[in-house]
Amino acid sequence: MFTHLHLHSEYSLLDATIRLPELVEKLQQTGMKSCALTDHGSMYGVLKFKNAMKESGLKPILGCEIYIAPRDMSKKEYGIDNKYFHLVLLAKNLEGYKNLVKVVSVAHMEGFYYKPRIDIETLSKHKEGLIALSACLAGPVSRPLLDGDERLATKRAKEYSKLFKDSFYLEIQRNGMEEQKVVNEGLVKIAKDLDLPMVATCDSHYLNKEDAEIQEILWCINDGKTWDDPERRRMPTNEFYVKTPEEMEELFEDIPEAVENTQKIADQIEDFDITFGRVEPHFLDLPKGVTSSSYLKKLTYEGAKSK
Repeated sequence: MFTHLHLHSEYSLLDATIRLPELVEKLQQTGMKSCALTDHGSMYGVLKFKNAMKESGLKPILGCEIYIAPRDMSKKEYGIDNKYFHLVLLAKNLEGYKNLVKVVSVAHMEGFYYKPRIDIETLSKHKEGLIALSACLAGPVSRPLLDGDERLATKRAKEYSKLFKDSFYLEIQRNGMEEQKVVNEGLVKIAKDLDLPMVATCDSHYLNKEDAEIQEILWCINDGKTWDDPERRRMPTNEFYVKTPEEMEELFEDIPEAVENTQKIADQIEDFDITFGRVEPHFLDLPKGVTSSSYLKKLTYEGAKSK
C-alpha cells in the first residue's frame, strides 16, 4: 500500500490547487487509507485536514515542508540567505506535532526572509517526535547532487541522518524531469553507501493530471505575470498530481522498498488530539526558574516603560 507523504493543498498559498474535500474523496476512491499534508512553510490547513480525514475514516499525517536557512536564521543578506533549502517534516505523535508548531512559528516570527526559515541549530532543539524527508530538488541533499557535488550531498545526508537518527529518509521522486533523473541516481547511491532508507513521493500540487494548467494560472497570479508572458513560470511536466497506489507501484517497480516505506512511516504515526485553550509553558523557552505568569508581568512592565 502507498501513502502520500509530500502533498500541498490550497493552503500552500498560490502554489497548489488541491482542496481538502476533493482530496479526501479521491483518497477514498483509490483505496488509500492515509495521507500527509505538507504545505509550504505553513500549517494553515492542518485542523481542517485532520477533521476531514478522521470523519472519513482515514488516517491524517500532519506535516510541513519547511525552509532551512543556509546559515544562522538571524542573518538576512541578499544573495546568501535567500538561498534556502526545503525539508519535509512529519509529526509522529503529539510531541512531534508540538515541535512542528514551534518550528513553523519560530520560522515565521524570527527567521522570515523571503520565506519563513529555520536554522539547523534551532531545528535540533525541536526534533523529537518528527520524521524528516529530504524533500525535492531544492532539498539539502538533492541540490548538491544537481550541482554535481556528490561529496557535499553525502555529507549533508550524514548530518541529517544523525540529527533525526532512525527517522530520516531520502526522498525519491519520478516526475519526468531530466534533473530529477540525475538526482535520483545520486540519491540511490547515497542510500546504499550510508544504508539509509528511501521513500517514494509525488510532491503533489494538484489533484489530477489535467489540473496542471490551473497550477500555472496560480503561478501567474503569484508572480504578477500574464498567461501570454514568455517569461512566466511553467510546470516542467504534468506529473505533480495525486497518483494512485497502482501508479506509484508501477513507477517504482525497480525500487519497491521506496513505496513500502511510505506505509511503514504511516504505521508509525500515532493518533492524537489537537487541543486549544492554553499555551504549554515548556514551549515558551522561559528562563530557568521563571513562570509564565511572572514572565508575562515582566514583559508587560518593560513594554509599558518603552511606550
